[in-house]
Amino acid sequence: MFAGHLGVGLAIGRAEPRVNVGLFVAAALLLDLVLWIFVLLGWESLSIPADFAHSHQLAYTFPYSHGLVACIGWSALAGAGVLAWHRRLGAGSLRVALLTAAAVFSHWLLDALVHRPELPLAGPGSGRVGLGLWQNMPAALAVEAALAVVGLALYIPHSRLPRGRRIGLVALTLVVLVVLVVTVVGMTVAPAPPSAQAMAASSCITLAVVCGLAFWLARQPRSPSSSAPAT
Repeated sequence: MFAGHLGVGLAIGRAEPRVNVGLFVAAALLLDLVLWIFVLLGWESLSIPADFAHSHQLAYTFPYSHGLVACIGWSALAGAGVLAWHRRLGAGSLRVALLTAAAVFSHWLLDALVHRPELPLAGPGSGRVGLGLWQNMPAALAVEAALAVVGLALYIPHSRLPRGRRIGLVALTLVVLVVLVVTVVGMTVAPAPPSAQAMAASSCITLAVVCGLAFWLARQPRSPSSSAPAT
């Protein structure tokens, strides 16, 4: 689930136009960034299961990034950080913090939809959940594409961005959908990744690029008066 998370971030951005939607996109992708950093640090892991030739799905051990309790903690931490950062919005800062926390938590909900039962409820050894929609790849692809399109449809018409930046956000989402298709290919016919470390490093770079582009494309242009020297 990648384009789907991006779509949720865009949809949440519709609710708070004063804030760069890149914040909500980054929040919706935060758990994956934590996962890949933890894999690089050796705190979490992924492995190639015995049925990989049939399922083309990796097995994850990720209680600290994708556990339900951990996700609640990351959501609260992200919300608290945004609340402190956006106090300049006054009463609106709590709204931004809650929306950010919701974006983070949405990641777990969507992953629980597509992953097999491997998302821990608490720490290692706890019960695990997952509806396994990835086992029906056409349905999973349709759901993810729908989330991305709905997110665009909700955010773009009501954004205050110039036409060029709106087109840029649409293009970014389409690129993510292409990445989704490549991912589907990787989960059906491509060989396993060369190593967990290589996959983690490339995923971190991809996430950083997507979030950075979302922040840049959603920047509000400066008005002529704001750029003029003070008198």
